[in-house]
Amino acid sequence: MHRVRVRDYMPPGHVRTPAYLRGKTGTIERTLGPFPNPEVRAYGHTGDPLPLHRVRFTMSEIWGPAAERPDDTLEAEIYAHWLEPADAT
Repeated sequence: MHRVRVRDYMPPGHVRTPAYLRGKTGTIERTLGPFPNPEVRAYGHTGDPLPLHRVRFTMSEIWGPAAERPDDTLEAEIYAHWLEPADAT
């Protein structure tokens, strides 16, 4: 499993990546396959297929010390263009 960080940027327009996960680090649980980019399809274009990953985050990775149950997990499906290696600076 690969550790990744969700890119921390706020582009204008339609995006599918939750704001509360931007900048957070998780683990790719599995790759679901390539799917047309919904951020492009929202504007009536076909959208190139992009890899879609299921990424697992612990509550402590998302909420830090405020997490009530730090070891509980959340999984989100995030397109590859939103992910970078966890060790990227």
